[in-house]
Formats: sequence, C-alpha cells, structure tokens
Amino acid sequence: MIQRALGLFLVACCALFSASAQSSESYRGMLTARVRSGKLPTSDRIKSYMQDGKIRISLRDAILLTLEANSNIQIEETQIEASKFALLGSFAPFDPLLTSNFTVARTSTPTSSQLQGVGQTSSSTLNSLSQSALINYAQMFSTGTSISAGLTGSRSSTNSGFYFLNPNYATGLSLGFSQPLLRNFGRSANLAQIRIARRALTESRSVFAAEVNDTIQQVIGVYWSAVQARGALEVQQRTLKLAETSYNRDKRSLELGALPPLDISRSESEVAARRVEQIQAQYALLQAEEALRLMIGADQDPQLKSADLELTENAQPTGEVENVDFDQTLSTALSSRPEIAAAKEALAIDQTTIGYARNQLKPALNLSGQYLSNGIGGNQYDLVTGQLTSQGGLGSSFSQLFGFGYPSYQGSLTLNFPVRNRAAQAQLGNAQVNRTRDLYSSRQAEEVITRQVRDAVNQLNTAKLSLAAANTSLDLWKKSLAADQRKFELGAETNFFVLDAQNRLAQAELAQLQAEVSYQLALAAIRHATGDLLTPYQMQLEAASK
Repeated sequence: MIQRALGLFLVACCALFSASAQSSESYRGMLTARVRSGKLPTSDRIKSYMQDGKIRISLRDAILLTLEANSNIQIEETQIEASKFALLGSFAPFDPLLTSNFTVARTSTPTSSQLQGVGQTSSSTLNSLSQSALINYAQMFSTGTSISAGLTGSRSSTNSGFYFLNPNYATGLSLGFSQPLLRNFGRSANLAQIRIARRALTESRSVFAAEVNDTIQQVIGVYWSAVQARGALEVQQRTLKLAETSYNRDKRSLELGALPPLDISRSESEVAARRVEQIQAQYALLQAEEALRLMIGADQDPQLKSADLELTENAQPTGEVENVDFDQTLSTALSSRPEIAAAKEALAIDQTTIGYARNQLKPALNLSGQYLSNGIGGNQYDLVTGQLTSQGGLGSSFSQLFGFGYPSYQGSLTLNFPVRNRAAQAQLGNAQVNRTRDLYSSRQAEEVITRQVRDAVNQLNTAKLSLAAANTSLDLWKKSLAADQRKFELGAETNFFVLDAQNRLAQAELAQLQAEVSYQLALAAIRHATGDLLTPYQMQLEAASK
C-alpha cells in the first residue's frame, strides 16, 4: 500500500513537472552570435556598392545599409536583447534545485564514566568516526505547488562497548509538498511575472519598430537633402558658366571698343558672386553627404573613408502625384503604428500587475505534508559476550528503508493573516497609478499620431501645389531669359537684364528642386505616419528583433 502511494506521488510529481514546462526559452536559444562574440560584427554589404571608386547607392540601398550598420539602430536593438534575458530570469522561481552534502567527523575524548563503555580509568579514550551524505531535490511548479525529495545516509563507528550495531548505517527518505491555498495559489499568480516579462519583450520589439520607423524617415530626409545639395551645386555651376560666358563676351566687346570700361564691372562682379555661391553649395553638399555617410555607416570600414558617394535617385516625381484621404490614412495609422501596439502591451502589463498585487493582499494559507521512511543496519554484537551475532551494512539499511516498515507522517495547515498589509497595498496602488499613466500615454500616442497624419497630409497637399507652381515658374523664367538674351543681341537691352534673368532662372531651378524634394519628403511623411515605411523592410526588422 505504501509502495503504491509512493509511486503515485512520484507519478504526480512528473506530471506536474511536464505540465509546468513553462516555455522553450533557454539561455542558448536567446543568446545571439553577436552578443556571444563580444565583438562588433563587420558587414561587407557596402562594398558591393563600390563602382569606379565610388559608393553608388539608391534610396533603398541607403535604408538597407542603415538598418544593418547604423550604430543607433544597433544600440536600440540591445533593448530587445535585455528584455529577452529579463524573460529568462522570470523563470527562476521554477528552476529545480539539487543539493548534496558529504561530511566526515572523527572525535577522540577522554572518558570519565564506565558508562561510556571503553574502560574504568581516566586514561581510556572514546573514539568515534561518523560519515554522512545528503542529496535533496526541490522544485516549485506553476500551480504554486512545491515538492521536495531527499535521501540521507550515515555511517557511525565507535570503540564503545554499549553499541550492539557497530558500525551502524542509518538511512532516511523524505518526501514533502507545500501548496498555497489563497495567496500565490494557481497559475495566474505564479506565472504573472513570466507573462509580464513576455509582454515586456513584445513591447520592446514594438518600441524598436517605432525607432526603426523614425530612423527610416530620417535617412530618407538625409538622402534627399544630399540629392538637393547636389542639384543646387549643379545649378550654381551652370549659372557660373553663364556668367563667365557673359563676362568673356563683354571683355571682347571692350577690347573692340564696343563697350565702355565701366560696364564690364557688372558682369565681372556677377562672376565673383556666383563663384562664392558655388563654393557655398559645394560645402553644403559636403555636409549633406557626411550626414548620409554617418547614417549608412560608410566610415566604419577604413578602406571606404575616402570613397565618394554617388546617389542614383532623382527627386523628380514619376507618374501621377499621389492623393491621400485623411480619414483613411488616420485609420491605417491607428491600426498599424508600432507605438499603438507598444501602448497596448503596456496596458496589458498593468492589468497583469494589478491582478498579481490583488492576489498578494490575500492571507497566506498553506497546506503542507511530509512522509519519512527510515532504515538502519550494521554488524550486530551480543553486548554480554561481545560476540558478532550477525553481519549487516548499507545494503541492509536500504532494504529496511525501502521496505517502508518505519514510516513517519506529518501534515500541517498554516494561516498567516496580516492585520495590515501595507506593502501589498502600496504595490497595488503603484500598479493602478502605472495603469492610469499608461492610459494617458496611450491617448497621447493617438493624439501625436493624429497630428502627424494631419501634418503629413497637409505637407503633401502643399508640396503638390508648390511643385506645380515651381514648374510653371521655371518654364516662364526660361522664356524670359531667352527673350532678354535676344533683346541684348539686338541691342535693345543691356547685359544687366540678361544677368538678372539668369539669377531669376537659377532661383526658379532651386525652387523647383526644393519643391521636388519636399514632395518626396511629404510622401515619406505619409508612409511614416501610417507605419508603411516598415513594410518593405519587415524581413530585416524581424531578423533584427528576433
């Protein structure tokens, strides 16, 4: 009967262990090769864009390089790594614990009584040798049940004549359990920290996605700024060439006596002014390219630090300009933005925390039980004659132990009823405060997204109008320059009008370039506001936040 009960107890423990295999998460499974190596990874992707000594990249290439090599992205990604190991740590209460101990003690003491069994003189010595071993297994399960199983064994020998088992072997088997019935009862309370850690990991992934969404918009802005700076330099180079052409023509006219000496100063000063503008445009392009190099990590490879950038994109829109509806765009944004997902996870964490805090307010009522079995064995002596009557040892002790002939049982029900539980009350109060704060944060996130969508829609509408006006202005100034040039050749106007028309045309070209870039940035703002910037790069994002 006892053997059957013991077998049922062990089977139940195994079933609980299987049921409480809370997760497949493990240290090796969570540890990435990059974190394990302790070194920064190197990427050869950027070298694949090298052509004729230049880094030739499109906008998509710049985004991919940023996602792979940008230091700020990698720093943000480590928050996911930290959250993964926080999840791993939340399983600690359910880790099984195996303890063992081995002790040896030898003692020698002088005797003061014949009852010590070693003689009747003070010169007699009582010697004893004891050896003991212990092994114990303990574990808690998701239901709150804690079990323990221990096996002990000891060997004692002495020169005293009063021990009829010498040496004697004592063994013991203990099986115990403890089950909370109120506080910390059930899976809901005991798995709360794991659920919180899992949601925190999901939240960190959403936060990382939001950071990537912002970074992609940032690299798009930097890329188009470099394109605009390059276009502005090309405009300044053309206007400088036109001014130099006018100056050379006036110089020949002066040499032929067809132009007064004072009139050439106008075209000469215009050349100087446009040369200054070209130098400023070159510096602006250099600054814009340096910002882009930082974003894509171009300077991480020493071999590429001197390589120039060549941008393949043109800001001029292709096809029909896009039209967006505010209500539809806002609906997409509120359902797709990772900030909304992060806010939902934060509120779910708050609800779990509040439920756990309420559980901690309950009294602690614990049911525990223990079963003990004992065995003893050794060489048995007749205390009268001192003769060995039977031999025994550790085997006989274990045979007696697992014969369960000497059992002990114990059960207890313990109630711990705190009159005032201020610590648990404070924990519950803090959890409710955090929920209130996160509710406001969730509403704030929706308000910010709504504002971003509205601004992006207005930005796109303005960009479309500006682009149409800039195209019209550029076309008119081209015609105006052609007319002034023709009048100057016929002698109807001075060179002043030609130079002024050239400046106006350059300003119109810069305005058109600005309008084209603004249109591209407005499209990016729309996709950022809706979260669509992440869609083409979902594979890279999932790989980074795995």
